[in-house]
Amino acid sequence: MTDSTKPVLGVGMAGYAFMGRAHSQAWRTVGHFFDLPMRVDLAAICGRDPDAVAAAARTLGWRSHETDWRRLIERDDIHLVDVCTPGSSHCEIAIAALEAGKHVLCEKPLANTADEAVAMVDAARRAARDGVRAMVGFNYRRVPAATLARRLVADGRIGAIRHVRAVYLQDWIVDPEFPLVWRLRQEAAGSGALGDLGAHIIDLSQYITGQRISAVSALTETFVRERPLPEHTANGDRGPVTVDDAALFLARLDGGAVATYEASRFATGRKNALRIEVNGALGSLAFDLERLNELEFYDGTDPAAEQGFTRILVTEADHPYLSAWWPPGHLLGYEHSFTHEVRDLVHDIAAGTDPVPGFEDGLQVQLVLDAVERSARQSAGWVDVAGSDRSAAVSTPSTG
Repeated sequence: MTDSTKPVLGVGMAGYAFMGRAHSQAWRTVGHFFDLPMRVDLAAICGRDPDAVAAAARTLGWRSHETDWRRLIERDDIHLVDVCTPGSSHCEIAIAALEAGKHVLCEKPLANTADEAVAMVDAARRAARDGVRAMVGFNYRRVPAATLARRLVADGRIGAIRHVRAVYLQDWIVDPEFPLVWRLRQEAAGSGALGDLGAHIIDLSQYITGQRISAVSALTETFVRERPLPEHTANGDRGPVTVDDAALFLARLDGGAVATYEASRFATGRKNALRIEVNGALGSLAFDLERLNELEFYDGTDPAAEQGFTRILVTEADHPYLSAWWPPGHLLGYEHSFTHEVRDLVHDIAAGTDPVPGFEDGLQVQLVLDAVERSARQSAGWVDVAGSDRSAAVSTPSTG
């Protein structure tokens, strides 16, 4: 099938900042490296500022632009809506798109609250009956080394999982004079480091281990409680920071493992430091995003004289996703995880299969975030994640 005979998947994107740029790169390049069953059309990008969104459309490769996300849903040439806006609008946009028969890719975390996430799952389930698909954008699952880690665990190479350690550290708001941007406001972001960074390590650790977090004991902290208002920096007006700067919690996993999680935007010197280590009865794995083409693997079944962590350079053609890219030893980057994400989504839409991770997976992460916040707020010790009837909507985490 040539490109001219393939069915067209018209994509409309809401948002054009950091995530919008990353997703645009993915949609623009995916068909040049992967043999897709559909031809991707970058139909329209949407943002509120007419001049800025017009410039974004030109720069990022979109053939048109809109200033109201509702227009994306109304247009017949748009079949999928990609939601890259702040979390406060995820629920409204995604549900409206699904009810209009549009496929949806929604950035993480799925929503700002568990109730919103439940509503989104319900909408996705109704839409799925008519062949409409929904995915939540946990892109780190698509880093080849992380996908390989999942395969090794599933194949039993490290045995029964005992212990997980997961951290995600940044330092971009350590300056107390950094302005009060939307990510520091609960009404826009839902939570701070917990949802922004913690959601990633919650999902990635569950994906790699195949186990779900069942209970947490947490604390959160806001170190700088007031910041300059972006629109009033010159006159010194300040506003309250209403989200956490750091979140730390212990966790129990439903397969018997224990875990520790740490998410902070106050780790001075750390720019985007995500690391997950999984210890099993027969071996261990460690993934470090700052060395994203590598996976550390310890095989405890080797003879004692030969044991030690092995560095696997994940660039071979038979490693996940790598056959489409460069010769062995030629490295991939952060942006490729988004390309792999939309590659898988296009194949699922064409095949009529449910994408992974689906909105149910996003809800499960949201329930963990909710439990962490409740534990930290109440100083309540252990809090069950499946502590309300909302958990009935959650399936076990997908491992595709």
